[in-house]
Amino acid sequence: MEINIGIIAIIVLAIAILAILASGYVKASPNKAYIISGIKREPKVLIGRAGIKIPFLEKKDELILKQISIDIKTNGYIPTKDFIGVDIDAVAKVRVLTQRDVTVNAKGEVVAGADANKRITTEMANAAMKNFLNMNEDQIRDALTDSLQGNMREIIGTQCLKELCNDRKTFGDEVQAKAQKDMNALGIWIESCNIQKIEDENNLITALGQDNMSQIQKDASVAKAQADRDVAIARAQAQKDANDAQVIAETEIAQKQTELAIKKAELKKESDIKKAEADAAYKIQEEEQRKTVEITTANANLARQEKELELKEREVSIKEKALEAEVKKTAEANKYAAQQKADAEQYERQKRAEAELFEIQRQAEAEKAKSEAERFAKEQAAEAVKAAGLAEAAAVAAKGKAEAEAIQAKAEAEAAGILKKAEAMKQYGDAARQQMELDTLKVYFEQLPKIAEAVAKGYMNVDSIKMFGGDSSKLAGDIMTTVTQVTDGIKESTGLDINEMLAKGFAKETKSEETGSTANADYHEVKPE
Repeated sequence: MEINIGIIAIIVLAIAILAILASGYVKASPNKAYIISGIKREPKVLIGRAGIKIPFLEKKDELILKQISIDIKTNGYIPTKDFIGVDIDAVAKVRVLTQRDVTVNAKGEVVAGADANKRITTEMANAAMKNFLNMNEDQIRDALTDSLQGNMREIIGTQCLKELCNDRKTFGDEVQAKAQKDMNALGIWIESCNIQKIEDENNLITALGQDNMSQIQKDASVAKAQADRDVAIARAQAQKDANDAQVIAETEIAQKQTELAIKKAELKKESDIKKAEADAAYKIQEEEQRKTVEITTANANLARQEKELELKEREVSIKEKALEAEVKKTAEANKYAAQQKADAEQYERQKRAEAELFEIQRQAEAEKAKSEAERFAKEQAAEAVKAAGLAEAAAVAAKGKAEAEAIQAKAEAEAAGILKKAEAMKQYGDAARQQMELDTLKVYFEQLPKIAEAVAKGYMNVDSIKMFGGDSSKLAGDIMTTVTQVTDGIKESTGLDINEMLAKGFAKETKSEETGSTANADYHEVKPE
């Protein structure tokens, strides 16, 4: 039981120690320093690293290490060395020193590791911890502003206005150097001091600018005058050099021209000799060319005249066609006008005739209705007479046709004999054939009146024939059909076409008359001398 109590006590003690250590663990940022003091004589400084603070025995304080900007203003016009009041604004960059900034070399000298101009001692670092421990940025800024402003006012009184305006960097460096002495006692390092603005109460800076502007303009005018002078001198020298070069060039040109004239004279002499030799040949050649030109000119003139004649003929043809077209156009216009007039007159006559026709038709309709009854009665009576006449005419026609057929048979027999005669005469050629055709025509014309008489004789015994019904031409057609059958029978039995032979005969007769007329036209009497 006692062993268990001892173990528990040890565990509790260990846990307590661990809790104490955990509560004392601290870690500082790179821009902040933790100063742990209490047990040791020299405080422990933690910057960017961790450490242990023993609770109840040690204390932790903070110190800001980052760079701080401080506005430095004169807050009024401060007189310069030349008694001109100026108002200046500047900005200083400062930071707090620590033991980390202290570096000791091999000789035991305390120097800055990165900048040999910095002489940072342990006392300066300790002063910073004493003066600015646990202060924020604004508190540090307020604590340093008065000291920096006072140092800047002191430096303003040692410089003139022109020096302040012309060399602001030097003025800023002097302010930084003067103020650094006071800042060393506080443990502050001034990184930089820059002048932002300089103003004077009487606008003398503007006046200085105008004066400088006038001086600059004056210097520019002087420089321009000097430049013009240099240009004039250079121009005169260049003109002199140009004149010298021109004289030399003209001298060389004269020499070259003399040499050229001599050379031309020599060449002209040779040229005259060559020209004299060439003149004779040239004249001969010129004469030949003249003849050629004359011939060519004559040919060209002839061609030109032919072309002009052709053009004139074309112009005449064009004018004739234009005139013909104009006349044709005028005639067509007159024809169209006359046709329009005739059409109008015809239309008027047609309308008038239509009106008259309508009147006549209207009257005829009335008469037609009246005569229809009379005509119907007459037609009934005529039908009986027509039947008797047609019977009598048919008997007469049959008799005449029989006589005509007998005569036709006789004619065909004679024509057949002639044909046999023609076959026997084939060996005599075209003359025999022509003789046969003439014999056939002779027989045909001898028998034709008898055939016609025989056909018509049957109708001579009839006193009169009355035809009704519009068929009066049939009788004459029957007579002509009988005559035509004769020529057709001859053609079928002998092969001779009476109509064709008659046509050939008339054609030969017409040609003979035309030939006789032509011969008479070409005839002329030649009288012996």
